[in-house]
Amino acid sequence: LGVFLICTYAAKEATKKTKKAKLYVPQIDCDVKAGKIINPEFIAKCPPGCQDVKYRVYGTDIYASFSSVCNAAIHSGIIDNTGGKILVQKVAGHSGYRGSFSNGVRSLSLPRWRESFLVSEGKPRKGVTYPSTLEYSSSKSTTVKSGNDHVNVPTGDAVRKEYQTSPVPTPATQMATTTPTPTTMMTDPSTTTPKPTITPATTRTTTVAAAAKTRAGLHRVRDIAFRGTSTSASNRNILRPNTGIQRQEPVAAFWRATSSPAHLAVETDSWKPGLSLFDTGFSSKEELNPKPLESISQGNPNCKVDLSFLMDGSWSIGKRRFQLQKQFLGNMAQALGVSSTGPLMGIVQYGNDPSTEFNLKTYTNSKDLRNAIEKIPQKGGLSNVGKALSFVNKNFFSDANGNRGGAPNVVVVMVDGWPTDRVEEASRLARESGINIFFVTIEAAAESEKQNVMEPNFVDKAVCRTNGFYAINVPSWFSLHKVVQPLVKRVCDTDRLVCSKTCLNSADIGFVIDGSSSVGTSNFRTVLQFVANISKEFEISDTDTRIGAVQYTYEQRLEFSFDKYSTKQDVLSAIKRISYWSGGTSTGAAISYASEQLFSKSKPNKRKIMILITDGRSYDDVRVPAMAAHQNGVIAYSIGVAWAAQDELEAIATDPDKEHSFFVDEFDNLYHFVNQLIQNICTEFNSQPRN
Repeated sequence: LGVFLICTYAAKEATKKTKKAKLYVPQIDCDVKAGKIINPEFIAKCPPGCQDVKYRVYGTDIYASFSSVCNAAIHSGIIDNTGGKILVQKVAGHSGYRGSFSNGVRSLSLPRWRESFLVSEGKPRKGVTYPSTLEYSSSKSTTVKSGNDHVNVPTGDAVRKEYQTSPVPTPATQMATTTPTPTTMMTDPSTTTPKPTITPATTRTTTVAAAAKTRAGLHRVRDIAFRGTSTSASNRNILRPNTGIQRQEPVAAFWRATSSPAHLAVETDSWKPGLSLFDTGFSSKEELNPKPLESISQGNPNCKVDLSFLMDGSWSIGKRRFQLQKQFLGNMAQALGVSSTGPLMGIVQYGNDPSTEFNLKTYTNSKDLRNAIEKIPQKGGLSNVGKALSFVNKNFFSDANGNRGGAPNVVVVMVDGWPTDRVEEASRLARESGINIFFVTIEAAAESEKQNVMEPNFVDKAVCRTNGFYAINVPSWFSLHKVVQPLVKRVCDTDRLVCSKTCLNSADIGFVIDGSSSVGTSNFRTVLQFVANISKEFEISDTDTRIGAVQYTYEQRLEFSFDKYSTKQDVLSAIKRISYWSGGTSTGAAISYASEQLFSKSKPNKRKIMILITDGRSYDDVRVPAMAAHQNGVIAYSIGVAWAAQDELEAIATDPDKEHSFFVDEFDNLYHFVNQLIQNICTEFNSQPRN
C-alpha cells in the first residue's frame, strides 16, 4: 500500500509539472515570409529591428504570404520594433491587397496572390496545438552559373530551419537551359503553401538571375513564386532619409496554378524584361503586349523644342525602378524622333546634387541617345528637385550646351513620390527665364503619407499652368510606359508652351513721346536715350517683343510701327534717328492716336504696353482716351518730368497708379527709372493667374 501511494503521488507531481510546462515559441528572422512556412497556424517570436526597408510587406490587415511576417506584424500594430510574440493564421489568397503607411512601415498594394495570412497577438487559442519547430518549404534544385562559381540550391519537400534569407543576386543575368517544366499542384491554401511537382517536357530557355555567393552555415533559398524572374531579387528598398518612408518594389512572375483561372496567372517564360504584372489599373495582357512606339515627329520642325529631362537618381527609387525610368526615357527619345531639325533632348540626373549626363548637342539621333541612356548609372542620395531646377535654369539651356534660341525650352521633372527640398522658388525663377516645366510624378503620396511631404501641392507651385496640362500623375512605375505618347504630344504642342513667353519676349511696346517746345532739343535726346535703354532690355524679333513709337505735340506722328523692325539693332538705330518736332502738348489725342495706329494692330498673343513720357500738363482731356485704352487691354505706364501734372499721370496709368506712374524732377534723372520700370513690367507679367 505504501508503494502504491508513493507511485500515485509521483504520478500526480509529474502531471502537474507537465501542465505547468510552457509552450516553446520558435524564433524567426525578420526576413522570413509567411509563404515559406508550411504550418497553417503558428506562434513565433520576432527579434528586435524588423522595422526595416529590406523586409517587404504587401497588404493591410490581411497580408499576401509573400510579405515579411514580422514587418507585417509591426505594420498591423501587434508588435513594435523591439519584437515580440505573434500569432499567424494562413488564409486563402484573394485579389486587391491594399497598400498603406502604418506604424512606420509602408506596405504596398498587390493585384492578387495565391495565399494570405492574418497576424494577431501571440496568445494561443483554445484547442489548438502549436508547433515548437516550424517547417519551411524549399525550391527545386537549380544550378546557376555566375562567372566560375556553381551554386546549388537543394531540393526537398520541407526542411526544418530556424531562419532563412533571400538571395542577393549579382547585377548580371545569363541564359540557362533547363529541361523540366514546372507546374504547381495547389492544396488547400488555408493549410499550406503550394509546392512544385516536376513533370518532364521539352527543353526551354528561361532567364534566371545570377546567384550570389553562398556563405558558410547560411542556407539561402529563392522564393518559388519569384523563380524565373531575372530582376525580382535585384530590387533595392531604400529608406527616404528625411521622412522615414520606404518605397518597396513588388515584382513577380506567376506560376500557372491548375486550380486557378487562366487570367489570374501567367507562366514565367512569357515574362518579358522591362515589363511587370504589377501595373495598377491595367491587365497583365496589356502589360506584356504594349503597342509599338510611334515616332510622331521624326525631326519635324513643328516639334522643334529643346528638352531636358530631370532624372530621379535618389535611393528611394531603387534599382528596378531606376531601370524602368531609363526605359521610359529611351522610349521618349524614340517617340520624339530626336534630330537637329526637330526636338533635341538632354538629361540631368539629380539626387543630393544634380549633374548633366549629356546636353542638347551631345546626341542628335534617337539611336545614339537611347544607347547612352541605358548606360547611365544611378547617383543615389535624396530627391532634391528644387536644387536640380536651379541647376538647369543656370547651366543647362546655354548656347554652349546646344540651346537653339528659337526653340522653346522644356524641362520634364521625373519624381518618385515627392521631393526632399522646396521647389516653388526655383520653379518661379525657371519659369521667368522662359522654361516650360512639366512634372511626371510616380507613386505620389497617399493621404496617410502627405504629412511627410515638405511642400504640399509642390506640383501646382512648380508647373507653368495649374490646368493639368503640365502635370502627369502615374500610379505605378510599371505603368509609366503608357504615358510616353501623351507626354510627347504635350511637349510638342508649342502653341501651349506658355512659359516660353516671358515678360521680356511677349509684348508689343509702344512709346508715346512728348515732342513739345518745352522739352527742348537736348532733353529730347535724353528722352530718346531713355527709350533706347528700356528697349534693349527686351528680346526683340518678329515673334518676340516688338517696339513701336509715336511722337506728339498738337499733332501726332507715327515714327515706326510694331512690324517695321525685327531686330534689336534696327530698333535702336530707328530710335536714334527720331527727329525733334516741337509744338504744343495734346496728350489725350496722342493716346487715342497710339491706340488706333499701334495697339489696334498688335498681335492677339502679345501683351500691349504703352509707355508715355511727358513734361507738362496736357491741353486736352487725358481721362477718356486713357480709359478707352485700358478697356482695350493696353497696360499704360506714365513717366512725368518737371512740370508734368500728377493727376494726369495717375489718370493715364493703369491701376494701381503707384506701380504704373513715375515722376522725376529733371530729364537727366530719367535713367534711374529704367530698372524699376522693367521690374514692374515683369512683376505684373509673372503675377498673372497660372490656370
